[in-house]
Amino acid sequence: MARVTLMSEVTRILDSMAQGDPRAAEELLPLVYDELRKLAAYKMAAEAPGQTLQATALVHEAWLRIAGDNAQAWEGRRHFFAAAAEAMRRILVEAARRKKRLKHGGNLARVEIDAVALPAPMPDDELLALDEALTRFAEVNPQGAELVKLCFFVDLTQEQAAKEMGVSVSTVERLWAYSRAWLFRALRKGLPPLV
Repeated sequence: MARVTLMSEVTRILDSMAQGDPRAAEELLPLVYDELRKLAAYKMAAEAPGQTLQATALVHEAWLRIAGDNAQAWEGRRHFFAAAAEAMRRILVEAARRKKRLKHGGNLARVEIDAVALPAPMPDDELLALDEALTRFAEVNPQGAELVKLCFFVDLTQEQAAKEMGVSVSTVERLWAYSRAWLFRALRKGLPPLV
């Protein structure tokens, strides 16, 4: 019930921002920041170890990208969370690419002294392959790609994603099955890199 109240409050604040209320952004930050931080921590804690990026840093970076100097007017809660999902995905992919560069140690394993470092969402090679496949999938099925971002990167349930996308749960279930099959097939075939 608290989540529903939070979502209603976020929608109200986004509407106020769209109407030009300068105080609305100040109200939005603590609500959305805390929610995104919890989602990022939950998502990253369930994955394999090796990531140096922490959930809090992921949320800070995503917030700067979606609400920084070039912040845009949000068309609603769905638009905002889709942008947050896309920002998190890009940050994780950029971090994986950065770690693979020889300048940053290439494929050498990093030894962490800090015992509280949160684990990685997935191995870098798999994350980069998923990003390639997801980029190709977005060309074929933008709605399916949006669903994958919401469910995989933001960790929304199918019911939550259906609400955010404005479609029925049964539509999301069908789209999720299709999207997973398409991505699995693309990853299995090893599509050539995008130019």
